[in-house]
Amino acid sequence: MSDNPTAAKQGEPAHNDAALLPPVDVIEDAAGILLYADMPGVPKDRLSLRVEAETLTIEGEVALEMPEGMEPSHAEVNLPRYRRLFTLSKELDSGKVSAEFKHGVLKLRIPKAEHAQPRRIDVKVA
Repeated sequence: MSDNPTAAKQGEPAHNDAALLPPVDVIEDAAGILLYADMPGVPKDRLSLRVEAETLTIEGEVALEMPEGMEPSHAEVNLPRYRRLFTLSKELDSGKVSAEFKHGVLKLRIPKAEHAQPRRIDVKVA
């Protein structure tokens, strides 16, 4: 799996909107990959995950509401959305991706394809 910030699919409109890159931790084990993406301020209903061909897209819109009649006097984060693209290797089974979202942290489990999983070979004695 590799980070792919410039991936664009044919037939899909170009996303020229500026977006924050969520910080991501990727952990690989024998069974596959665990990906953690920090997306504070994004409610579940504004989170979008897509896998098209070998590209995984993570998007989310920040929903921080300002009290009525107030405006921020200082804002360090002024982009209202996150977006990150990853290219998945052929060893991963993109059809079996599972996702959890808790306390602003997205957790994805992407298992390795059956052909890429380690397996034990029995040896027969003749």
